[in-house]
Amino acid sequence: MADEASIDTTVPAGEGVRRRDFINVAAVSVAGVGGLATLVPLISQMSASADVLAESSTEIDISAIEPGQAIKAVFRKQPVFIRNLTQQEIAEANAVNPTTLRDPQSLADRTKPGKSNWLITMGVCTHLGCVPLGAGQGEVKGEFGGYFCPCHGSVYDTAARIRKGPAPKNLEVPPYEFTSATVVKIG
Repeated sequence: MADEASIDTTVPAGEGVRRRDFINVAAVSVAGVGGLATLVPLISQMSASADVLAESSTEIDISAIEPGQAIKAVFRKQPVFIRNLTQQEIAEANAVNPTTLRDPQSLADRTKPGKSNWLITMGVCTHLGCVPLGAGQGEVKGEFGGYFCPCHGSVYDTAARIRKGPAPKNLEVPPYEFTSATVVKIG
């Protein structure tokens, strides 16, 4: 009978289970919040810093580039060539059958519709990464009038397509868009 007297009959049956469930849910919730508080700083440190985000795109004013001229700019710490092609250069580039090229691309594949006179390419030779000549005033342009890589002799035409030498591919065309008639955003 002593056992019956020690049982507390004031607590309704099942209430202890509800208290235990509440404690379990509370403990899991606190652990989840603690886990998130630990993971958020770890994950956020992996995102790009402000200086990297600032270099993710570059806007360049192209209003001063005359037909037949090219300039060098910098995008992601690499040179970019922006060339305003003349009608003669466009005609010469279009006269070449792309299927005869090592890396077959037409001028239309390398420029934006309606802006075929603007050729924007990375200024890095696809052979071993040298910077080709031809964008600056008085630089050697090679026998096809485009770019010439002095490191190993790769020659590119006015559409920056490989025509001669060890380079396996054309100069890369980065992603770009015209934000106005005189400004191009690269990246």
